[in-house]
Amino acid sequence: MRKSHPIRRVVLATAATVSGVVLMLSLKPASDPNAEAAGGTAPQQSAAAQESPQGGAAGAGSGTVDGAVVQTQYGNVQVRLTVSNGKITKADAVQAPKGGTSDQKTALAVPKLNQEAVAEQSAQIDSVSGATYTSTGYKKSLQSAIDKMKASAGASQGSGSSQGGGASQAKTVTGKVVQTQYGPVQVRITVSNGKITKADAVQAPEGGTSDQKTALAVPKLNQEAVAAGSADIDSVSGASYTSAGYKQSLQSALDQAGG
Repeated sequence: MRKSHPIRRVVLATAATVSGVVLMLSLKPASDPNAEAAGGTAPQQSAAAQESPQGGAAGAGSGTVDGAVVQTQYGNVQVRLTVSNGKITKADAVQAPKGGTSDQKTALAVPKLNQEAVAEQSAQIDSVSGATYTSTGYKKSLQSAIDKMKASAGASQGSGSSQGGGASQAKTVTGKVVQTQYGPVQVRITVSNGKITKADAVQAPEGGTSDQKTALAVPKLNQEAVAAGSADIDSVSGASYTSAGYKQSLQSALDQAGG
């Protein structure tokens, strides 16, 4: 037999190797694994986008609020409201009379009261015959929950309109410093809906007997300012200078507040 030439064997081996590589490349998947991975993440992003409006709704005035616990002759009644965009969407009695005949009356009355609360959007609902005490307690707790709901909505609107300076927004105003014979007096007031809700003397005479007079006079003056809603208040006996300075600074604060 003829012996194959060494060079020929090398050429044949190289050709076989190249053919194997070409075959492997021809069998490789056309799609890129990275592209598939990227394609797999797209549905997740879409789902997240679909969930986001729910979070927006929750932040736009949705949630639950509990009314006050009302004591009745047969037990406690407490109402919980579910609110969405300022409207009652669900009402529940989280507490109601139970035991004995109360179980039957509660089972009869509460579903009707819950339904009426949602339908009427107020506590002006009819009592359920045969469950007068439960109905009365329910309506009181319901009204309490509605009051909380409205207060919360008002606070949200107030904070939202703070930059616009809404008329219903509470604001704090400091009057001018008034010099008196015994020291400066300056008043700060909080005004809401055109009324003084709080008054404080941020400066007042101090030292020696002035400490006692200030401690006696300022609380009374603060109280009178809120009660009167103006600077037309009585001076405190024994603290004439402090009273006069207080009223001048108070008037200055009212002028700034527009009252």
